[in-house]
This record gives sequence, structure tokens and C-alpha cells, in this order.
Amino acid sequence: MTSIDGFVWTEEEWGSALRSRPLGEVADHFFTARQLRLRGESESDDWSRVAAAIGVPVSRLLRLTQVHGCRVIVFREGGAVPDAASGVAGARTPGERNWPEADIVVTDDPSVALAIQVADCVPLLLADFRSGAVAAVHAGWRGTAAGAAPAAVAALTREFGATPGELLAALGPSIGPCCYTVGGELIDAFRAGGFAREVDRWFTRGADGDLRLDVGEANRDQLMACGVPATAIHQAELCTASHPELFASYRRDGPGAGRIAAVIRSRGRRQ
Repeated sequence: MTSIDGFVWTEEEWGSALRSRPLGEVADHFFTARQLRLRGESESDDWSRVAAAIGVPVSRLLRLTQVHGCRVIVFREGGAVPDAASGVAGARTPGERNWPEADIVVTDDPSVALAIQVADCVPLLLADFRSGAVAAVHAGWRGTAAGAAPAAVAALTREFGATPGELLAALGPSIGPCCYTVGGELIDAFRAGGFAREVDRWFTRGADGDLRLDVGEANRDQLMACGVPATAIHQAELCTASHPELFASYRRDGPGAGRIAAVIRSRGRRQ
């Protein structure tokens, strides 16, 4: 198994999981590998395994309908998790939950776990040392251009009194600039999002002349700009497209690609 500084692979009932050692001192969490597809016929069973590994019933695993933006869902203790017992209007399959449309979810409730799923986008997990509040963020290029990471930091600060300087962040496996060739319109999108000064750092030209985006570095820089210390940001620099034995990748596998999940659970407020 590929070794990454600051991260450790663990063996779960369903296969391998990747954990950040520093983040693990503050919140329970993991990133899944490709043994779970998290879509298609196996999706229900796969999510049940994810919930069991993080220590909650699947009914307390809070997910999102991801839309590539920066909307935040705040879940407080005692809040209602969507009920899948009898299904919901508009669900694609019987019993499917009508998850809220957003790409960021935050909570300080240790009785729930938060999960997002990716297939090249950046899976970002955050935890606050004192309040115990946590966040799960789905940050593709659109979400990154919209400032998903800063939106998560702002929500933790506003809703739970977190201090950016005491946050810990783990960026899971995502597509790297080695494989992420993009069009010039993405530069325009990042400039429109307020990141005109950063585009020369995040976008580079490969030896073949193709434009490439380092979406992981963009999220790291955005976190630091919000006040999260560089030493508190831990990045599992593994390219999903370059490791077919480990991860799903939409860029590599196309529409039939599976997904990997990023999951986090609060341990509650420190006394």
C-alpha cells in the first residue's frame, strides 16, 4: 500500500481506509478506497459499511446531494436527519433519502457522522480543537472557484465559535496536476470567483503545452488565507487518476466510475 507522510492505512471489514494522524487526534474520520463503489446496486450496502466503520447507524450518516457549489448545511444536535424508511417524493429509488443540495456540511453533534463522495474532486475534512465541530467538504473545480473551503471555515466560526487558527484540515486523495488537464475557461471562472492573483500559481502548462490545474493546492492556499495554519493542513498527495488500484476516478474511468467517501464524526466539545 502506498505510504503517505502524516497518513496511515487501516484495514476495515470492507477493505482499506486512509486516515490523517493529526486529524485523528481531534475527530474520528477516514477516506475510503475503491473496494466500495458507493453507487449502483451496491450503494445501500456500501454506505451501511461506511456507517458501521465510523460507529453510527446508517440512519445517522448525514450526506448531501452534491451540486458543485459552496452552500453549507448546518446540523445541530437534535436535528432531523432525512428519513428513508418510507421513501421520499422525487427519490430515484424506493427508500432513497432526499438529501439537501449542498457541498458542505458542518456539525458539533457526535451522534451523527458527515460524509461526502468524490471521484477526482477534493474531499476536505475539518475539525475544531475546542468546540469539537467538524465539516465535510466536496470541492471540485467549480466549488473551489466558488470558495467552498473558505465557506466551511466561515460556517464553523460563525455557527460553533471555532477559531481558524485552531482548525485541523485533511485533504484526501484527488486528481493531481499530472492528470488534470483543463480548458482556459476555468481561469476565467477562478478570476470571477475572486482569485485573479492566484491563477498563475494554481494553473500551469505541462511539457505538452496543456493547461493543468492543481485543485488540491488551490484548496490548501484558500484554507491558509482564512487563517488555518499551514502546519495544520495535511494533504494526502495521491492522484486518484494515477492509482487505479486504489481509487475511483471520473477522468480515468468515465461515467461508470465509482466514488470514494470522506467521512468525519465529532467527539464533542472539550471540557
